[in-house]
Amino acid sequence: MAPRHFLTGEELTSTELDALLGRALELKQDRHGSRALDGLSVALVFDRPSTRTRISFEVGVHELGGHPVVLRQGELQLSRGESTRDTALVLSRYVAAIAARTGPHEELEQLAEHATVPVVNMLTRGHHPCQALADLMTLREHFGDLRGKRLAYVGDGNNVAHSLLILGAKAGLEVVVATPAGLAPLERVVAAAAAGAENG
Repeated sequence: MAPRHFLTGEELTSTELDALLGRALELKQDRHGSRALDGLSVALVFDRPSTRTRISFEVGVHELGGHPVVLRQGELQLSRGESTRDTALVLSRYVAAIAARTGPHEELEQLAEHATVPVVNMLTRGHHPCQALADLMTLREHFGDLRGKRLAYVGDGNNVAHSLLILGAKAGLEVVVATPAGLAPLERVVAAAAAGAENG
């Protein structure tokens, strides 16, 4: 059976997103309320420096009972010419999941294509779905049911805007994006968000 990845947010149904946000709010109240990763290791791959993402993932894996294996740029053979395929296969032999913060989204897609364990997008230039999940959790915490509410995003049509469009639509939000000329979200992302809203 192929692993289930989390690369853009399109992978979740509306029902799964609702359950995920509910469980996240429960774990916020009881940070040690799950041992889902008990005895497992998770690779956290960082191509670029990070503060909040690194701390939240490293602590999160630990609090779920797992062992975070932090790998920074230059610590993998990728920096010496090893293929993404080989890196994905090697990591898959040792860890239960791979989370990566990288540049081009295509690099993450290649990693997921060859990994035999789930791959989670901690950030790419194209998408930032974990940030969108955190934003939606905060909105739900403060406003309750998100269906039918409007979320305004003002700024570049960047990775955060893309992820809020996709996951916001699945949460039942009307996401309105205002950007400077020439910096609108990618049309394929807008289409994916519209399809996600229709299909739930």
